[in-house]
Order: sequence, then structure tokens, then C-alpha cells
Amino acid sequence: MENPAQNPYDAIERHVEEHFGPIEFVFHAVPSTGVHVLVAGPTEERPFRTLVTEGMSDRPMKVPDGVSPFAELLLCLPVDWPIEDLAADDSWPVHLIKYLAAFPHENDTWLGAWHLLPNGDPAVPYAPNTPFAGMVITPVLRTSAAGREIDGDQAKIDLLAVIPLHPAEIRLKAEQGASALIAAFDRAGVSELVDPARPSSV
Repeated sequence: MENPAQNPYDAIERHVEEHFGPIEFVFHAVPSTGVHVLVAGPTEERPFRTLVTEGMSDRPMKVPDGVSPFAELLLCLPVDWPIEDLAADDSWPVHLIKYLAAFPHENDTWLGAWHLLPNGDPAVPYAPNTPFAGMVITPVLRTSAAGREIDGDQAKIDLLAVIPLHPAEIRLKAEQGASALIAAFDRAGVSELVDPARPSSV
């Protein structure tokens, strides 16, 4: 009897379950992007849900020298955030993280820490019920150092966080750079755990 085909995402899924929680369900890829989104359920140590992409690291990004070409993305949501209905306005974080994971390959570019991507020009909110109108990629804050890198079958994969931004935070990053945004985040306690009611840190 032949062995069943190996899941190409075994390493990612093992990493998610080890560092973030049991995988509750998966938003499967649409053919055009090839990106799935794993949803890790809450644990005692992490009382929120964690969304992690798989598929972004299928191909290397076109990166400058010294930057890892392989990455996946993560963001966290409160347990009561209604994301199951992908047609609902509240599901914008799922659509956002899937879009971002496909973005480097569809645009022959790369995403790394402190890259800024507004939602249009001028930036507009992701949905009618949210003030967030862009995002920044950051290192993952709410995990150990071991949680920030996936030991893939062929190469190491960086795990990076997605933090949605208010328009004022987008302007701060664009005009004053990452250090100013980091200082604002530190003062306000902003992380990859999305708070739908959080005020701007600026």
C-alpha cells in the first residue's frame, strides 16, 4: 500500500499548534491565491484566536540581500469576533491577511517588518464598521522567540505580524518612520491582538 501524500504544510501546522493553540478550522484558499488561513483556538496562555497564513512561503519572495525570502503572516482576534461568515463586514481581517500573503507574489515584491500598506490612496476603512484603513507588518510580539520562526521542511520561515492602523498612524509611519510608530505603539500597548475599539495611538 502506498503511503498517503504528505501534507506540504505539516511544519506550519505543527508550529501553530505548538506555539499558538489547537487549530479549530481553516479558511481554504481560493485558486487565484493559494493561501489558506489557519485559525488557532484560545488557550489559557493565549485567551484569543490566532490567524496564521499557509501558502505565502510556497515560493520565495523577491527580497534584498540579507532578508529571508520565506514568510507567513499572523494576527490575533478576540474570541467573540464573528469571522465565520466571510461575506460579513466583520470578516475583513481574514480577507486582509489572505490578500497580504498573496501580495508579494502577485506584485513581484516582498513584505517584511515595518512595511506599510494603506488601503488605497487616500486610505479608506476596510469595512463600514471599522476605523482601520491600512496596516503595518511587525515582528510577532505575543509569543516566545521560538514562535517567531517556523522550521520549514526546506528552509526557515519568518512569521510576521499584521497590525491594522488608524489613518493618523498611517500618516505617522509615512512621515516620521518606523521609530515614531514603535514609540506610539509602546505608549498605547498596541500589538497584533486586534482590538476593534482601540483608539489611535497617535
